[in-house]
Amino acid sequence: MADETPQRICGLAVNRLYLYIQRQAASLPRYLLEQIVLSLFGWIPTVVGIALRAIAYRLILRMDGLSAIESGVRIRFANNVRLGPGVYIDEGVYLHALPRGIEIGENTYVMNHAELHVYNFRGLPHAGIWIGKNCLISEFSVLRGQGGIHIGNNVYTSPFVQIVAVNHVYDDPTRPIIEQGITAQGIVIEDDVWIGSSAIILDGVQIGKGAVVAAGAVVSKNVPPHTVVAGVPAKVIKEITGEKSVPKDLQIHLGGG
Repeated sequence: MADETPQRICGLAVNRLYLYIQRQAASLPRYLLEQIVLSLFGWIPTVVGIALRAIAYRLILRMDGLSAIESGVRIRFANNVRLGPGVYIDEGVYLHALPRGIEIGENTYVMNHAELHVYNFRGLPHAGIWIGKNCLISEFSVLRGQGGIHIGNNVYTSPFVQIVAVNHVYDDPTRPIIEQGITAQGIVIEDDVWIGSSAIILDGVQIGKGAVVAAGAVVSKNVPPHTVVAGVPAKVIKEITGEKSVPKDLQIHLGGG
């Protein structure tokens, strides 16, 4: 450090600042615009803030109709974010939409401190997150979309679910894992799937329509439609055939949630 000249230190600082901005927005003008809008309106609480953001955030992202965005939502590469009508984004959510973006369908809720993270700086061709209509991404869930995540309609995740469309290569014991690259096959979750708390969906998996993933399961292989999977690694424990699984004396409450 003692041998570094002020010019070199200044050059390193400029390069790191440039790298930082590259990982926040599509360009310096976009970075400035997005940060100004987020700084002016992102902190305002209550329905007043929601109403102001419903207007102001159209400057930086795409809204198809009215969406409700709570205070404290972090958004990067906002120009790659598209929200359908009736979308609700709760406090503390983080959206990082590089490069092909994040699309959230009509009447879908993303609850507090969930993270939808594409973060692709390797030129991965299928990176992105696409979520259908009437879905729920619950509290503290993490979606990593480097290989692409496609979620159908009426899909519910419980809290702390991880959907991770990326994997590290670690075959060479003589090299650091971070130097061996990644694979990114993508994840597909079809319509009407329920994923239990703290379940983990690994890269390359397709979950069939109407399937249920039990809490704590680690899903490393495809899940057939209308089945229940559980365990580590997850295995089919039941087929959903229409036979009643709820005791007759247990009341069923219909509606959202």
